[in-house]
Amino acid sequence: MFSLLSDKLDDAFRRLRGLSKISESNIADALRDVRMALLEADVDYAVARELIAHVKEKAMGEAVIKTVRPGEQIVKIFRDELADLLGGDAAELNLTPPARIQVVGLNGAGKTTTCAKLALKLKNSGHKPLLIACDLIRPAAVDQLATLAGQIGVPVFTPAQGEKDVLRVAKDALRWAEAQEHDVIIFDTAGRQEVDEALIDELRRLTKFLKPQEALLVADAATGQQAVQVARAFDDAVGITGIILTKLDGDARGGAALSMRAVTGKPIKYIGEGEKLDMFGAFVPQRMADRILGMGDIVGLVEKAAEKIDQESAMHSVGRMMSGEFNFDDFLAQMRMMQSLGPLEGLLGLLPGFGKIRKQLPEGALDPKRLKRMEAIVLSMTKAERQNYKLLIPSRRRRIAKGSGVSEIEVNRFIKNFKEMKEMMGGKGKLGGLMKGMKGMKMPEMPADGEMPDLSALMGGGMPEFPGLPGMGGAPKRPKGPGMSSMGGFGGLFRRR
Repeated sequence: MFSLLSDKLDDAFRRLRGLSKISESNIADALRDVRMALLEADVDYAVARELIAHVKEKAMGEAVIKTVRPGEQIVKIFRDELADLLGGDAAELNLTPPARIQVVGLNGAGKTTTCAKLALKLKNSGHKPLLIACDLIRPAAVDQLATLAGQIGVPVFTPAQGEKDVLRVAKDALRWAEAQEHDVIIFDTAGRQEVDEALIDELRRLTKFLKPQEALLVADAATGQQAVQVARAFDDAVGITGIILTKLDGDARGGAALSMRAVTGKPIKYIGEGEKLDMFGAFVPQRMADRILGMGDIVGLVEKAAEKIDQESAMHSVGRMMSGEFNFDDFLAQMRMMQSLGPLEGLLGLLPGFGKIRKQLPEGALDPKRLKRMEAIVLSMTKAERQNYKLLIPSRRRRIAKGSGVSEIEVNRFIKNFKEMKEMMGGKGKLGGLMKGMKGMKMPEMPADGEMPDLSALMGGGMPEFPGLPGMGGAPKRPKGPGMSSMGGFGGLFRRR
């Protein structure tokens, strides 16, 4: 979701990276562009001013490393200050028994869904959570929580229909919880379209009764400066202990998200990056700072892959690619596996430098609907046609086009790109060699939260160089050739001709 902010910062940093000498005047000029980029992205004015002041102070006092350009060093300083602004180290939940988590926020922020996501996260970590429906205002909120609880297999307490007294619900829920095996209780509370006195009064009374260890504010990261004002209001009312940012998969300016930690002094603990219940994870400030600056998040990408991808199936597909046996059934399986990792743009955004590559892609290349259309094309083929694309004569292609609801031109383009991808992956060229190099690769085991996984197993014994990352390959290089739109693999299937 930080793509617009990343683009603006990238433009501002071009001037910074060109500095061969550091002086107060040229730093001030360069950082003025950075400050404007932050303000245009909805970063709070006071927060942006303080951030720039800290960067300037450290840049003027920093001993320049001879092997690093002064401008690059200032970018490194900015990255460190940005990570500090976002919270330094990640803050874990306080789950000291009896662990009670009160979830608050405005309507539309994704509060009820976030309760279910948090419960699933805790369940997968070995905890035994319970869900309590305390939103008696929004129609169908109780039914929604009950439905989500059923999907993730977590017990849920629902009040009687027509109940309006939230304190009575909380008391009944705690009595119910005594008979359940649990170690943490999550309370989904009511919201409003905006902060008002009735909402604040209800939350204050509920908080006083529950005395929760955690009061988590669910905030829509795309709401601009309103998000900062909402954070202040809820913090004054219930004393929030942390923030959960939702809808980070959206295409908004996102600067308000950078301000919330500084304005409230409370850590961002989790982020939601999609509608699926497993698209939810701990917030790691340093990694988010890297993503905002276009440096990617390789660790996050490996974590997603290790959690979602069936290694045996993936290696089977690699073997079929190498042997030239890769067919449309294999392609469909790989595409679905990739979709399980989340939205394609968000997934590729974890790669260093993708922000620049993204600009070279055809319009709509990463639209999830394109993947759905490709899936529909494959599903409209017979079993024999999926096994052998050479059977796809014009009459069969016309039938497939009608069956999948796409144009015959799109079917022809898809088949042509698939044929080229198959030849490139199974051939003797660079991509064919790359596929052979993947043979025997193993997915690294994921360590405890906060620790660095062993990427050498994934990278074939050595870390690759990532241009533009401090200490990992030097200055960024201009991409050569026609860009990602002509690369092999799935990239080749996004081409337009």
